Amino acid sequence: MPPACRLYLITPPTLEDPAGFARNLDDACRAGDVAALQVRLKNVPDEVIEEVVRALTPVTRAHDVALILNDRPDLATQFGCDGVHVGQSDASYAEARGLMGKDRIVGVTCHDSRHLAMEAAEAGADYVAFGAFFPTSTKAAPTRADPEILSIWQEMMVVPCVAIGGITVENCRALVTAGADLLAVSAGVWAYPEGPATAVRRFNEEIAIGLKDRR
Repeated sequence: MPPACRLYLITPPTLEDPAGFARNLDDACRAGDVAALQVRLKNVPDEVIEEVVRALTPVTRAHDVALILNDRPDLATQFGCDGVHVGQSDASYAEARGLMGKDRIVGVTCHDSRHLAMEAAEAGADYVAFGAFFPTSTKAAPTRADPEILSIWQEMMVVPCVAIGGITVENCRALVTAGADLLAVSAGVWAYPEGPATAVRRFNEEIAIGLKDRR
């Protein structure tokens, strides 16, 4: 099969208006291919996370987009999410898998470490995430990854790899060419000057060019 790369959207750090964001998400998903949406809300009550998940689930289901919850496999299970993403300081992969079961998605942050990624992949993770590749203000990024890690991963492993950290329409193509299976993007879509829908269209155009270069 030819190589593939898709968008993996991440919510903004705060969502004051879940219903309004759901409309923006719907517009974005109508504009081009989106594989997944991660709900990433830090230091908020569980009820707020539930409100957001409930507001976004109809949109993700309508567009066949996987809804992933950050950090909380307990809530991901309770709220019927498609998967969970855990960091190195969050719930362990084993705990997440135990709660999510074998049929739902568990992804793991691996920073710039092939060792961590191989451990996660061998344990059964559905994807590993490398980053940050570029400066980002969305979250604190303790490591900076080189695109070469994506190329090496593609040569060695079959578990999909996600590129994350400061990814924009302007800089994403190199990561696609290097071997990213998914581009995790937050501000690069939601803060795009011409709007999220235009950003998704532009990202998909850049992904298509990058995949031609990868071949």
